[in-house]
Amino acid sequence: MSTSDQVRAILGGTRRAYQGEPAYRERPDVWGELDRIAGRLNQPIRIALAGTLKAGKSTLVNALVGENIAPTDATEATRIVTWFRNGPIPKVTANHVGGRRSNVPIARDRGLTFDFGRLDADDIVDLDVEWPAPELIDATIIDTPGTSSLSRDVSERTLRLLVPEDGVPRVDAVVFLLRTLNAADIALLKQIGELVGGSSGALGVIGVASRADEIGAGRLDAMLSAKDVAQRFTAELDRTGICQAVVPVSGLLALTARTLRQSEFAALEKLAAVDTAELNKAMLSVDRFVREDSSLPVDAQTRAQLLDRFGMFGIRISIAVLRSGITDSVRLADELLERSGLVALRDVIDQQFAQRSELLKAHTALVSLRRFVELHPITATPYIIADIDPLLADTHAFEELRLLSQLRSRPTTLTEDEMVSLRRMIGGSGTDPASRLGLAPEARDDGPRAAFAAAQRWRRRSEHPLNDPFTTRACRAAVRSAEALVAMYAAR
Repeated sequence: MSTSDQVRAILGGTRRAYQGEPAYRERPDVWGELDRIAGRLNQPIRIALAGTLKAGKSTLVNALVGENIAPTDATEATRIVTWFRNGPIPKVTANHVGGRRSNVPIARDRGLTFDFGRLDADDIVDLDVEWPAPELIDATIIDTPGTSSLSRDVSERTLRLLVPEDGVPRVDAVVFLLRTLNAADIALLKQIGELVGGSSGALGVIGVASRADEIGAGRLDAMLSAKDVAQRFTAELDRTGICQAVVPVSGLLALTARTLRQSEFAALEKLAAVDTAELNKAMLSVDRFVREDSSLPVDAQTRAQLLDRFGMFGIRISIAVLRSGITDSVRLADELLERSGLVALRDVIDQQFAQRSELLKAHTALVSLRRFVELHPITATPYIIADIDPLLADTHAFEELRLLSQLRSRPTTLTEDEMVSLRRMIGGSGTDPASRLGLAPEARDDGPRAAFAAAQRWRRRSEHPLNDPFTTRACRAAVRSAEALVAMYAAR
């Protein structure tokens, strides 16, 4: 029985227990909350983007979805928690204080804009945006206001979502955007980790060194500088046990790559053909680049638009890529997307969140249900908690999550081939048995033998006398993962 099925069974028993309590039979709030907890198991995983003011959250939302659907200007919308869900047609709904809902007119002007009209942002709890996007089918993305806003109310909107006073999780996972790493960030991450992870620690929290192209002042090597910064962030956060992966991402470059226009490609080609010394001189600063009297073969207005869309780093890297031999817009877009860091971030999100979405949702449901039965005690409450706690204590799947991210930055005594094999065994290439064992489709029948051999191999490797503590821990996790496969095959 899967973890989700076990949670559903516990929920079913809980409902029957409350039906036997006369004081709760006519309580719609109780049944509504139980329905909400059960419903979460059938909904997409909820991933919140959080961080300080101007960290680039809305831009990253747009990059992940591949469309300009999250307003990035300092409008009323950026002060409100906004849920982006998949829907058949574009639709924006405002959820007001007190439960009332109202439609919000939308318009397109180089992106989606919300027309609040006479609506009062202070009266709106959050916004629901439905948008037909493949990226939103399996994941609901939540954009939050900056946590360091000068307006205390704006910051508290994010805190109410991520660390609610009732202790009931509203999201399953968090992507936290960092431009620096200060005490306030660490304190908030600890709060988020305790709630999302419960007693097991930060189960669904990863970090992003956001606006990474700006870390290197827009130079060609900016992303290399950002990777160094991300590694320092990772090392610091690893010591705190908050989150174990920090990925450098240029959200602006990623979004531009996913929405690259042919006219922009043509303009960049013209710039790439300019003499290197002349172009470098023109790109010494933003002011020089957009000067009206420049001799560059692209007019000033187009250059300003390129700057707005790409940033100076994006323009420089695009020209470098074009000069290396790229001759069409599709290949340029692919190259920019890879260099933006978004591909690496999506890989981490897939490994840590998407492939384990059922497990993360089940964990959220268990934490929510435990809190519910504590707030509404009945005779069966101790027995329900006795069913919940063992599931919450089974942390191996979450240990796999932590190791997958830690292996990106922690030194080990593993060889390169061993590292590839270990990452695969703990679910880095997929959580199904064939992916964990590296079996080709025609060799699926070799699963039992391969699982047994893997368990023996990793047990021997975990006992190597030259292992450091982290390597031993990783190898022991691989042993447990392999033994679970052996048990699964034996049960068939």
